[in-house]
Parts: sequence; C-alpha cells; structure tokens
Amino acid sequence: MLSNFFHRILTAPAVDEQEQKSVVRTLQTIVIVSMLGALMSFLAAFSSAASAQAALVMAGLFLLLAISLFLLRRGILLPAQFLTPTALFATVTYLVVSGNGLHDAAFLGYAGVIIVASLTLGQSAAFLFAGIITLVTWVIGIAEINGSLVSPGSDLTNSSTPVFTTILILAITFTQRTLINRMNENLQRARLNEQKQIEANKELIELQGTLEKRVDERTAELSQRSTELVAANQQIQRRATQFEAITQATQTITAIRDLQALLPRITTVISEKFGFYHVGIFLLDEINQYAILSAANSEGGKKMLERKHRLRVGEEGIVGYAAATGKPRIAMDVGADAVFFNNPELPDTHSEMALPLISKNIIVGALDVQSTTVGAFTSEDIQMLSLLADQVSLAIENARIFEDARKALAESELVSRRATRDAWHRLPEQQKLLGYRYNVTGATPLKEFVTITESGSGKNKSNQAETIQAVVPIALRGETIGTLVVQSPSGNQWSADQLDLIRAVAERVALSAENARLFEETTARAEREKLVSDITSKIRSHTDPQSMIQTAIDELRSALGASRVEVIPQSIKGAERNEA
Repeated sequence: MLSNFFHRILTAPAVDEQEQKSVVRTLQTIVIVSMLGALMSFLAAFSSAASAQAALVMAGLFLLLAISLFLLRRGILLPAQFLTPTALFATVTYLVVSGNGLHDAAFLGYAGVIIVASLTLGQSAAFLFAGIITLVTWVIGIAEINGSLVSPGSDLTNSSTPVFTTILILAITFTQRTLINRMNENLQRARLNEQKQIEANKELIELQGTLEKRVDERTAELSQRSTELVAANQQIQRRATQFEAITQATQTITAIRDLQALLPRITTVISEKFGFYHVGIFLLDEINQYAILSAANSEGGKKMLERKHRLRVGEEGIVGYAAATGKPRIAMDVGADAVFFNNPELPDTHSEMALPLISKNIIVGALDVQSTTVGAFTSEDIQMLSLLADQVSLAIENARIFEDARKALAESELVSRRATRDAWHRLPEQQKLLGYRYNVTGATPLKEFVTITESGSGKNKSNQAETIQAVVPIALRGETIGTLVVQSPSGNQWSADQLDLIRAVAERVALSAENARLFEETTARAEREKLVSDITSKIRSHTDPQSMIQTAIDELRSALGASRVEVIPQSIKGAERNEA
C-alpha cells in the first residue's frame, strides 16, 4: 500500500495538453515569485555580516529555483514539480530552526509549501508534504521541550504546542484540498457545458451542410429532367427558398439566449422568411393541461397575448391536437375544421398548420403557422417546417439552460455576498474593533466611531491646518466592509495616479483582511475541536456515571469560566408508567 502511494506521487499524472500547459504556467509563476523573494532575502541578509549563513541558504534556494525554472523551460516537468516544493520546504525548515522555533513567523511558510505541492503534484503530494511537515514539527517541538534546541521562543513551547501545530497543518491541508476540489469540479462542469455547446453547434453545422447537399441534389435532378424542366424548376426554387429561410432563421434564433427575447424573435423571423400571415408559439403549463400563447408576430396575436390566450390540450384547435399527440396537423379551412373554432382576432386566416415542439422526447409546446391562402400547406411542407420546429425546440431548450445557469450563478454570487456581509458585520462586535488610525507615530485602534465626509479639502481638528482627504470604500465581493480615509496636509488636489494607488491599496487591504479573518476562524475552530476532544477523553477515562458527570461539570466550568454548572435529570414518562 505504501509503495502504491509513493508510485502515485512519483509518476506524472495523465493530463491532456491543455492541463499540462496550465500546470507549467502555474509552476513558472510560483518559481519566479519565489526567486524574487529569495533574491530580496539574500540581499537583505548579505548586507548584515551576522546573517551570512542565512544569505547562503537564500542563495541556495535561488539556485534550486533557477534549476527548476530551467527544467520547465526545457519541458522537463516532473523534476521541476518535485524540486520546487522540496526547496521551499527545506528553506522554511531552516528559518524555523534558526529562528524562534515553532513560534517563528516563518512557520506559516509550511502552508505555502502544502499549497505549492498540491498545485504542482496533486493531492497525494500535498498529504505527503503535510506528513513530513508534521514529523518535522514534532521533532522541533520535542527538541525545544528537552532543551536540545534553544531559541528565543523555546520557553513558550510545551507539550501541547506540537499537537496544536499538527491540527493547524491538517486543517490547512484539508481546507486547500476542499477548495481545489471545488475549483476542479467547477472547471470540469464548465468544460462539460462548453463541450455540449460545441456538439450542439456541430449538429447545426451538419444540418446546414445536409440542407445545402439536398439543394445540390435537387438541382442536379433538374438538369436530367428536360421534359419537366419548368415544373421541376419551380418546385426546386420553392424548396431552395425554404431551405435558405430555415438556415437564416436557425442562425438568427440560435444567437439569442434570453427566452423572453427569443420567442418573439422566432415568430418575427419565421413570418418574414416564409411570408406567413400569423406565427404563434404555444408553451405547455406545468401540468400540461393548457397550451399558453407565449409569443406572436401579428396584431391579432398580440391582442391574444394581452388577454392571455390559451387552449386546452387535446380538446381545442389543431394546436391542442399537436400538443397532445406530438404529431403535426394541417387545416385547409380553419373556420370549418371540426377541431378548431372561429377566431375574431385572425379573420383573414384560411390555412393553418400546427407543429409540436419536442425537446428530449418531451412535448414542450407547439408552433402555430397561419396563412391567408386557401390550401397553403401540403404534407411536404410538414417535413420542411418540422426541421424548423426542431431548431425552435433546441433554441428554447438552450435558452432555458442558459437562464437556469444564469440564475444559479446569480444565486451563488448572492449567497457569497451575504456570507461576506454577515461575517464582517459580526466582526467589530466580536473583536470590539472599530478600526485603526495610521500616522507618522504608528498605528492606534479607534475607540469611537469616526464621521466620514466626502473626499475634498478641510481643516485638521488638531492644528486647524488645511488638509485634503480621499475616501475610498474597502470592498470585498461587491460588499463594502470598511472605508479607507487618506489625509494629506498638502493643499493640492489628489492626482489620478494617487487615487488609483489608494484604490489599489484598498483592494489589497480587503483581500488581506479577509484572509486574516478566515485564518482566525480556522484557528478558533481547531481550538474548539481540540477542547471538545480533551473533555471527551477525560469523561471516557471514568467508568462510574457519577465520576463521568462530575468530570463533565468540572471541565465545562473550567472551559467556560462559569461559576456554576448543573446537570438536571429529566424523568421519562414511559419509565414511570412501567414502574406504576
């Protein structure tokens, strides 16, 4: 089992060319940023003679990263994937050991090592590095406790420090795993939708090619039938016009994704391309009881829309027949047809054809076409317009899918914004923090609310000097979580570059504050879980119920700082009846 685990890590994952390019770009970015950090650290350490060893380590890190970048440029991906997180791990470990031990700020760099390993080598490598980091953490912690490793922060290390750091490492590992898995799921879903759209477009292109091929075949037949040249030529021209009209109509309606705009556009395009007097689209209600007129191009049809015209499925008109049976229907004289009724809004209609709209073998409505010519439709027209009805059904289905996706995205964004807003509304009350004021003397927390005015000029309250200020909201995911107010004693107005700089700083402040809040939540959750686990372990160490209850009370009093904790038993009615 262990050999299989290392085999999965040491073997390059099977990815397509696009994913490999994405991994290479990500790794190059990480390597370049890390090289810049190593170079800056080297220069800072080199300027101090006491930090010669640190400068040597940073130089070594820079060299290893340079080798990794060289391998990436040469297309050698797997060694570079291993070398980058390994070099970062070694450097962070040196900084922790040579610094304040487990209490050194460089310890947070292990989180970056885990994330880099996950992005470059996958989840298995992330857990491997998490395990190695956990092992190193315990070794350092035991060394500090035993006095083998002495650092400025070793006095703060106790037996719980390695446990806490282990929980923190695992929390970071599982958190990044969850985030990356969700990101991959969303990416896979997007690719699947893109593939479906590509396949749908291919079907449309194939259909267009089929239609053009049929036109060519009919044209070839015309050249062979000299005796029927005139009649055949008229027939071919009529069919060619219909094919062209179908193609143009298809290209027009498939470009629209909004269902409310799509349906009226379909009726207008079909009426213009085929010269029909009236075109209407009926959609079935949720229980498939009525076919409701949803779009129409004629004046009479628009009046019917205003009064919410609907037909009972299977009982009224040829539209009801087509919606019930899934079969097209032609009426040569709709006024005398037994399954239709006279319509005062469409007095000039003398021919009508209804075609079912079918999507995924389910009837979703009907396409109603009416003409002022008697006997305008034939059985051959059914075949032609059935192709158009299929495209209309496909366009409606695509529009509905697009609308559902848009609503889902809007709901997701709304939930994210609400969660952000709620979290930041609770933060000032939880941490009793109103903000910070920064000046040349340093940073001080605000003790009362500050009245914020618009950007402009004014007088400083302390020395009545002329100042100008810029007020920029600190926004996160569309929600304002704070305000950045910058004041300057200069009397000049802010330049565009200065305002852009202030806005950029506000964006960075929002991201940094959100990261800090999430980190605090994760830390608090880990501490809470540890406390619950400790209390549970102490309770389970007793077998006597009285001792277990007393232990629970003592631990709760100590954890919550309560002066009194009571356990009140509740009587069970069933037990009382049995005793009686």
